[in-house]
Amino acid sequence: MKLVCIGRNYGAHAKELGNALPDEPVVFLKPESALIPKHGPIVLPTFSNDIQHEIELVYSIIRKNGKAQADKVSIGLDLTARSLQKALKDGGLPWEKSKSFDGSAYVAEAFTALESFPPGHHIDFLLKRNGIVVQSGHNGQMIFPIDTIIADVERYMLLDEGDLIFTGTPAGVGPIEAGDRLEGYLLGELLFDLTVEQPKAPASHR
Repeated sequence: MKLVCIGRNYGAHAKELGNALPDEPVVFLKPESALIPKHGPIVLPTFSNDIQHEIELVYSIIRKNGKAQADKVSIGLDLTARSLQKALKDGGLPWEKSKSFDGSAYVAEAFTALESFPPGHHIDFLLKRNGIVVQSGHNGQMIFPIDTIIADVERYMLLDEGDLIFTGTPAGVGPIEAGDRLEGYLLGELLFDLTVEQPKAPASHR
């Protein structure tokens, strides 16, 4: 299963990080090992003290008549080691280390069939940190809608049944700390409730 992620897909978020708006989808991948187990917890990594939350709509992929298409939607978290990302970008280097580390992604268990939404219906979602709304948005704010994203990605790689597409985050990203509680809502329904824990001590070697 591939976790295909899209960056800078909300104008306000690109602006808050000082990034230019893209002319085409910004694509990167996360490995399956990035997935946090169902119900968490989020365990902070040992290599960074600047991990930031990014809530996103996540679409599941099916193949129908030989073509990839999105059939269901949920929400997830794309966690980013922000200071590391900046250092890599400033050095002209790929920034997968800051995005694709183990434990850097969460996907809610419940998905909703896209066919259940009327045409043009906005899919609203939000994130609360310690009971306070820190991010909110809807799919109508995306620079590149899901169909455009799928078509662009398939120019370069095959999308398989069961692949997931993270479609970018709205403005309001910020750091998380041990002891935090993150709650994700889709269309007003609570889909995940995760706690954040201290990094695990590295294993000792004898």
